[in-house]
Amino acid sequence: MENKGPYYLTTAIAYASGRPHIGNTYEIILSDAIARFKRNEGYDVYFQTGTDEHGIKIEEKAQEAGITPKEFVDDAASKIRSNWDLMNTSYDYFVRTTDKEHEEIVQKVFKRLYDQGDIYKGEYEGWYCTPCESFWTESQLVDGCCPDCGRKVTKAKEEAYFFNMKKYEGRLMKYIEEHPDFIQPESRKNEMVNNFLKPGLQDLCVSRTSFTWGIPVDFDSKHVIYVWIDALFNYITTLGYDPTKEESERFKKFWPGTHIIGKDILRFHTIYWPIFLMALDLPLPKKVFGHPWLLIGDGKMSKSKGNVIYAEDLVDAFGVDAVRYYCLHEMPFAQDGTITWELVIERINSDLANVLGNLVSRTIAMSNKYFDGKVSNPHVEEDVDQELKSLAEATLENVTKQMDSFHVGDALDEIFALLRRTNKYIDETEPWVLAKDEAKKDRLATVLYNLLESIRFSAVLLNSFLPETSEKILDAIGTEMRDFDSLDHFGQLEETEVVKKMKPLFARIDAEKFMEEMNAKKAEEKEPGLPEIAIDDFAKCELKVGTVVSCEKHPKADRLLVEQIDLGSEVRQIVSGISKYYKPEEMVGKQVVVITNLKPRKLKGVESNGMILCAMDDSEVSLLTVDKKMPNGTKIQ
Repeated sequence: MENKGPYYLTTAIAYASGRPHIGNTYEIILSDAIARFKRNEGYDVYFQTGTDEHGIKIEEKAQEAGITPKEFVDDAASKIRSNWDLMNTSYDYFVRTTDKEHEEIVQKVFKRLYDQGDIYKGEYEGWYCTPCESFWTESQLVDGCCPDCGRKVTKAKEEAYFFNMKKYEGRLMKYIEEHPDFIQPESRKNEMVNNFLKPGLQDLCVSRTSFTWGIPVDFDSKHVIYVWIDALFNYITTLGYDPTKEESERFKKFWPGTHIIGKDILRFHTIYWPIFLMALDLPLPKKVFGHPWLLIGDGKMSKSKGNVIYAEDLVDAFGVDAVRYYCLHEMPFAQDGTITWELVIERINSDLANVLGNLVSRTIAMSNKYFDGKVSNPHVEEDVDQELKSLAEATLENVTKQMDSFHVGDALDEIFALLRRTNKYIDETEPWVLAKDEAKKDRLATVLYNLLESIRFSAVLLNSFLPETSEKILDAIGTEMRDFDSLDHFGQLEETEVVKKMKPLFARIDAEKFMEEMNAKKAEEKEPGLPEIAIDDFAKCELKVGTVVSCEKHPKADRLLVEQIDLGSEVRQIVSGISKYYKPEEMVGKQVVVITNLKPRKLKGVESNGMILCAMDDSEVSLLTVDKKMPNGTKIQ
C-alpha cells in the first residue's frame, strides 16, 4: 500500500458534564469511519478525540454532587472514553483539557496573545447562557433566550480580557472566499458568513472571574481562561505546539488537520479558532465539517423529556456494528437525522440481515454443499458475469469519491449496491439448477467463486464502517486479500476453503415482540419513588402560601437568591439556589408555596428559615405557585 502521507483528524472534545447519549456518540462513530477509511487508503492517520473539562457548568454540577470538580470530570471523562471504546473507535489519542501539558501551553498562548496586543482587559456586561458558556448582546437573544440552545440567560457584569476579533475579520472573510471547501457543508459556510462575518464581529470575552474551575491566567490570578481558548487549542497542544519554542516534529508533520464537529459549535471552529491561529501565524485547518444532529422523532434528545437513547443500550440489543451502521447510513449529509428503536430494527432487518447477512450465509452454505467448502475458479465465464465484475471493480472508486466529501451514508449505499447486485447474480445464475447437471460443475464453481469474490470486495470496503463484521466475513471465506490494493481487479480471491459453519451475521428481529419486551422491561426497571408514607407523616410538613416582597442576590454566592416572604403573620427570610433561572426583580410579587417548619440553616453565612417549592428537571426550574390569589399564610392541605 502506497504511503499517501499524514492525515490529522479530530472530533470536537466532548463536554464532561454527563453521560453521552447516541446523538453525542454519533460524532465519534462518523469520525472513526473517516479515519479508518483514510488508513485503508494508505494515509498515516493521527485521530484525536477527548474531553473538555473546565467551566462554570462543571463547577456547579460538582457542587451539587458534593465532590471536587476534578473528581467530577475524572468520572465523566472515564464514562465518555468507555463509550467511545464500546463503539470500537480507533482513536490514537484521548486528550483531556485538565492534562498538565495542555494547561501549561494554553497559559503560554494566552500570554503571547496578550503581549502582542490581541488580548486586552476590559469589562463585560451582557446576557450569559450557562449551558452554552456564551455571552450575548440584547439584539442577539431570541425571545429573550439564548439563540443557540433556547434556554434562559442571566445578566452578567464582570471584568474580563477580550480578544480583538475585528482585527482579523477581513482576513478570515478573504480566506473563506478563496477556500470554498474550508467549511462544509456549504449551507453551514453560508450561515457563518451571512450571520456572523458580514454583520461584523464583536470582540470576544476570553476570561472569567465569576468562577474558579478553569486554567488560571498566570499573570492575573483572579481570572481563568475562558472555555474557547482553552478547549480549541487542544487540537495543537497535543501535537507539541508551544508558542515559546520551535515547532515540534509532530506538529510539522500533522498540522493542519481536519475537524469533525457538531453544527451547534461551528461558529467557534470556523470563526474564533481560525482567527486565533491567524494571530499566531499558524496554518488554518484544512477543513471543518459541521455534521447535523441525530434526533428522536422531530426533537432533540432530553433527559427531561424521557426520550434519550444511549449507545450502550442499543449495543446490548443489537451489537456494535448494527448501531454503527444505522448511525452512519441514516444521517443525511446536511440535514438532521432521526433515530428510534423501531427505525433501527427496520434497517437491521432490511439491510444487514437480508441484503448482507443472507447473501453471505447462503453463499457459504452453497460452497459447503456443492464443493465441501473448497474454493476454485475454473474460469467458465458467461456474459452475465461481466456486469458483476465491472461493478465490483468500480465500487472502490465510487466509495472513495463519496468519502472524500464526507458523504458517508452515500459511501455505504455504494457498497450495498454491490451487495444487492451480488444477490441478483444468484437469481440470474441459479446455482441450485447448475448443481443438478454434472456437466456444469465447473460453471457452478465459477459462479460460486464470483459470489465469494464479490463478497470479499464488499467486506474489504466495509472494514471502515463495520470493522467486526468485515473481519468475520473475510475470516469465513478464508482470504488474506484484505487491503484496498487487492480491489484493483476482480479475481484475486485465493483458491482456499470457506468455513464449515457460520452463525448469522445479523438475525432478523420481530419488531413488535422486541418493543413489547423492551417496554415491559422498562416498566420493571422504572426508578422507584420514595417509600410510601402515612397521612400523618405528610401532615408533619407545614406548607403555606406566601408572597415574595423583596429579593436580592446573595452577597457571597452568585447562584443563591435571598427572598423576604410575607406569610401573613410574619415575613420570613429564605435562601434559594435559583438565580440561574430567576432574576431578583422577577421574584418580587410572586405567590409561592413555602415549607415553614424546616429547621433554620445558614447558606454561605446567610440564614434561611424555610424552603420554597419548585419543579426541576435537568435544564429548567419552575416555581410552584397557586392558580388563584390566596391570602398570605393560607395552608396547603
